[in-house]
Amino acid sequence: MRKRSSYLDIVLNPFNLLRTKRILHVNPTVAPQRIEPEHINLYVYDYDTENLHEEKLNEVKDAFRYKHTASVTWINVDGIRRKDIEEICNHFNVHPLVTEDIMSIGQRPKVDEIDGVIFCLLNMLYFNEKDSAVETEQISIVLGKQFVLSFQEDASRDVFNPLRDKIHFRNNKLRQSGTDYLFYTLIDLIVDNYFVVMEKLSDKIEVLEEDIIRSPNNRSLAKINQLRKEMIVLKRNITPVRDMVNGILRSESELLNERTAKYFKDVYDHIVQAADLAENYRDMMMNLHDLYLSNVNLKMNEVMKVMAIVTCLLAPATVIGGMFGMNFDIIPYAHHQFGFYLACGMMILIPIVMLYIFRKRGWF
Repeated sequence: MRKRSSYLDIVLNPFNLLRTKRILHVNPTVAPQRIEPEHINLYVYDYDTENLHEEKLNEVKDAFRYKHTASVTWINVDGIRRKDIEEICNHFNVHPLVTEDIMSIGQRPKVDEIDGVIFCLLNMLYFNEKDSAVETEQISIVLGKQFVLSFQEDASRDVFNPLRDKIHFRNNKLRQSGTDYLFYTLIDLIVDNYFVVMEKLSDKIEVLEEDIIRSPNNRSLAKINQLRKEMIVLKRNITPVRDMVNGILRSESELLNERTAKYFKDVYDHIVQAADLAENYRDMMMNLHDLYLSNVNLKMNEVMKVMAIVTCLLAPATVIGGMFGMNFDIIPYAHHQFGFYLACGMMILIPIVMLYIFRKRGWF
């Protein structure tokens, strides 16, 4: 069955309750029902100040020879398949608890130091223009002695292309530094991409604000509800990263050089700013909701005012018509030759006078 377009889905289900279920119903204690890919992609970047060896591996065991190299080794694994992940982690002496976290789904961003390696888990964020939704991809990074392992769920996209380009240039900070700087660069690229996603959300908020000011309707309320859900996703994934980076700064691991601390402080500043922006966006959505309600109430008041004025203007004609329609034998001017025209004139003149008085008082 063909998947419905996002526009049709908004029309049939403007408040997208399925999206709410995906966002809120997260239980990390439940065993993950992950669909394993048919194959995974392994890329190795082994480098020092003078040499760079870049290779795509066909077998997991081909990566084992990079464990004890004197150079810096980055092994990036695209695709999460239990057998391969366990094989890699066992060979590089990664604790089984870390292996389970790599295999997990819906984990909170965190950092752990176990058995001589530093493990951090966080989410890459992407903005789906078609659905106007924030999408997440869990990534796990393991820092060991002379190696960095990164595990991604989706092989089709990531934010590491600037790093792949930079690694080819010999005279840069990355090639002159150790694994801790590579570890910092991976986290920094993920954090910097948060601002790209928030910028696109900001554009959506500005457009929505203009729509609400011009012509608020039920579709506007549905868009507010949709963006508020995306703010939940944004805040849930950004705020814990602040604690994660702070944990790295407080770590006394020998894997982290003191000279690299200033770079992690820079990442910490960025993630604090991102968390503040996410909170500001949340406040903006609350304000937009209040603005929508105010505009709807204002529009309703305008309608009620027009209806009240029309009712007042018709009241004299109703009274006059009712008086001359009473069942009395003697009614003044009832049989006068100009009585009908006199009654009609009064029905027109009195509302005109009422309009003048209303206008003078500023009622409309």
